[in-house]
Amino acid sequence: MVSIVKTPDLDKKRNELKKEQRRLTIRKFLQNKLAVTGSVILVLLVLLAVVGPMLISADPYAINPEDRLQGPSADYILGTDNFGRDLLSRIIFGAQISLLIGLSVSFFAGVFGTIIGLYASYYRPLDNILMRICEGIMAIPAILLAIALMAALGPSTKNIILALSVVYTPYVARVVRSSALVVREETYIEAMKAIGAKSSRIIWGHMAPNVMSPLIIQITSVFANAILIEATLSFLGAGVPAPTPSWGNILYDGKLVIFNTPWMVVFPGICIVLAILALNMFGDGLRDILDPHSNKGKK
Repeated sequence: MVSIVKTPDLDKKRNELKKEQRRLTIRKFLQNKLAVTGSVILVLLVLLAVVGPMLISADPYAINPEDRLQGPSADYILGTDNFGRDLLSRIIFGAQISLLIGLSVSFFAGVFGTIIGLYASYYRPLDNILMRICEGIMAIPAILLAIALMAALGPSTKNIILALSVVYTPYVARVVRSSALVVREETYIEAMKAIGAKSSRIIWGHMAPNVMSPLIIQITSVFANAILIEATLSFLGAGVPAPTPSWGNILYDGKLVIFNTPWMVVFPGICIVLAILALNMFGDGLRDILDPHSNKGKK
């Protein structure tokens, strides 16, 4: 007589296994110096963008010609720009814009890249069409394509998000597709096809969860690149339009007086470097934690 395992016992064991996996993941995260350091810096930058405006009273848009190009002092902690605007308040409000653009681009590129990558990996005829389009976009350097799109769309925050989403979606799609191709060849996928499971169920119920690890790592890279490209576009005058503050805009204002007032480029430059460094460290740490074949885990 065949014995049947009771469902409650099976569910209990499954829940215990999931809890143990979560504890193991958290333990590996806390032991990984790259991931912890990167996440701490990211949290501080997010707090700067979210809580910072509540703690300062200076208006980032207020022009004070008599106080222009003032150095750091008790009245202006980080000095003023060439219009007499408080640099600290502009950097804090600029953090909101820069992080919002990076987050939005990584979200949209992640969503559309996942859809394209999954369907391209599952349907071979569709694969040839979608991947040739992605390769054509990726053949153009990201900064040049972003500049071209911004020239066509016009400078605005929404257009920057749209342009950078178009630029980085193919990168996400390629990563998702390469991982999904491996999953598609697994035996359980073939078994589900044999029993007549719907394609949508196979793609989203079984293939999508198995590409999350490389997808998350790629999204952190897109986040960092989006912040850098946005700063570059704003520095060139093709990004966030003035007087809206962003880290790139502040650098643009300071390039003409860099030798007389270096603080106008030093402080926003430090913020950009910290943000990109933190995201790269966080992404590298996640790779070490989530990749079972990686032997580079940091203790």
